[in-house]
Amino acid sequence: MEPKKNPKADLTKNSGLYFVIGLALVMLLTYGALEYKVYDETNEYDISMNVEDQLDEEVPMTEQIKTPPPPPPPAAPEVIEVVEDEEEVEETVIESTETSQDEEVVEIEDVAEVEEEVDVDVPFAVIEDVPIFPGCEKVAKSKRRACFSEKMQKHVRKHFRYPEIAQEMGVQGRVNVMFKIQKDGSIGGVRMRGPDKNLEKEAARIISKLPKMTPGKQRGRAVVVPFSLPITFKLQ
Repeated sequence: MEPKKNPKADLTKNSGLYFVIGLALVMLLTYGALEYKVYDETNEYDISMNVEDQLDEEVPMTEQIKTPPPPPPPAAPEVIEVVEDEEEVEETVIESTETSQDEEVVEIEDVAEVEEEVDVDVPFAVIEDVPIFPGCEKVAKSKRRACFSEKMQKHVRKHFRYPEIAQEMGVQGRVNVMFKIQKDGSIGGVRMRGPDKNLEKEAARIISKLPKMTPGKQRGRAVVVPFSLPITFKLQ
């Protein structure tokens, strides 16, 4: 059966295309309406400068304060008095130091030189006569050095006491003690170096308990002998 209407007279054939074109035109008009701006043609800025007003400005007058000049220095006295020197000055006579053949020559005997005693510290390892610890007097001279070291170790073990505060803190280590045996046999110049102040204090207390000794001698003369003693503090 053939259609009765002509295909060319169909109005809905390009309706989609017309719809898209119409939508694009509407969007273009809407965008133009939103972006459209109007500016007022007014000039509110005055860039002219009135020069005559600035030239008529009055400048206040300032008064200058004049400082008076400094007074002139005092003039020297016109009259100069001359004072006569009446004191007599004794002239110094310089006698000649040259000798003549007539003078007697006095011979001078040899002058004996006096050696001044100089305090010199002699180390324990090289001193001729080591200091004698009490109890080592009867020991042979060649064995006094070993006797001194043995008596020193016994003294440390006898008076050793571990500080309680160091035990609680778990502090241990070695304290190097340096001291000097003076000319009279006393102990002086004590210095300590250790890991803790409490251990150093205990080491100083042990050294303070040392007895007076027979001083060391170098060439038959008493001298100061420095000595170093390590004391080890170890927790069990």
